[in-house]
Amino acid sequence: MKLSQFRYNLPKELIADKPTPQRDGSRLMVVNRKEKTIEDKLFSDIIDYFDEGDTFVFNDTKVFPARLTGTKEKTNAKIEVFLLREINPDTRLWDILVDPARKIRIGNKLYFGVNDELVAEVIDNTTSRGRTLRFLFDGSHEEFHRVLNALGKTPLPDDLLKIRDILPDDKDRYQTIYAKNEGAVVAPTAGFHFSKQLLKRLEIKGCEFAYITLHSGLGNFRPIEVEDLSKHKMDSEEMHITQENADIINAATERKNRVCCVGTTTIKAIETSTNILKKVVPFDGWSNKFMYPPYDFKVPTCMITNFHPPLSSMLITTAAFGGYDLIMKAYKMAIERKYRFLTYGDAMLII
Repeated sequence: MKLSQFRYNLPKELIADKPTPQRDGSRLMVVNRKEKTIEDKLFSDIIDYFDEGDTFVFNDTKVFPARLTGTKEKTNAKIEVFLLREINPDTRLWDILVDPARKIRIGNKLYFGVNDELVAEVIDNTTSRGRTLRFLFDGSHEEFHRVLNALGKTPLPDDLLKIRDILPDDKDRYQTIYAKNEGAVVAPTAGFHFSKQLLKRLEIKGCEFAYITLHSGLGNFRPIEVEDLSKHKMDSEEMHITQENADIINAATERKNRVCCVGTTTIKAIETSTNILKKVVPFDGWSNKFMYPPYDFKVPTCMITNFHPPLSSMLITTAAFGGYDLIMKAYKMAIERKYRFLTYGDAMLII
């Protein structure tokens, strides 16, 4: 398939600028692949589509406050830094994006915090915007991360920051309630819709939960620059699946229960770690898997996802799972019915 087949017009007024007051109070579009039907529900209605033994797979990555505002030595010029990845915890090396990039050179020192609580030195240029920083900090690794968390801001995506500034509530709402393992700079937004009450109701009904960790990065928002999707290369993302959670997923498959992946990051992790026998195996490493139509999914039988931007890898993966024609029809209906799109928007269940 071609990239241009995933272009659609997204009205700006349908981009959600804030989450719903209650996590499970968002709207839910239910897309049935077999029946070719599309229903309008509330997210809290999702419990009606699952039975005892059905298994949800969640991405328990935790977003860290990756946006830092600092100043450049001597000139005191304001510098915006986006932390991408910790390269080496012992030497405090980080890959970053910096803005404005043209003002930053190797050897420059950057200062963060009212009292310069953090100092960093630029040691390498990796891309036109990217740099490698070494933070100069004498305390322990735990103390260093406490300072980072205190100074950093929630890494809301740029499409949302074009609408509004970062708010205090974003620290909680740009995070799933089951977030555990810190490392993501992009939240797995499909999980935003699960409240503690909804998880408890699903547990009482007999549903089971498995957790994987995939530290989602900015590559999810990087524009695809090739028309031929087979030539697109995704950025690599760190992921982990334990034996315990692989067993939970495989047991559901053997029982012929549903395996529901919550989000495109989760489905990427599961497909990365599935062997030729269609079993999920433990995994510690990196994934750059890109799923586009036609693609034969080996383990997931349904998925939950948000409404994604045009021409995005997330939309393309959703269409690979739900079927191109049906998903593009669903998106057209979502626009007509005023669904809310992107980070804090409404959800889709594909069964």
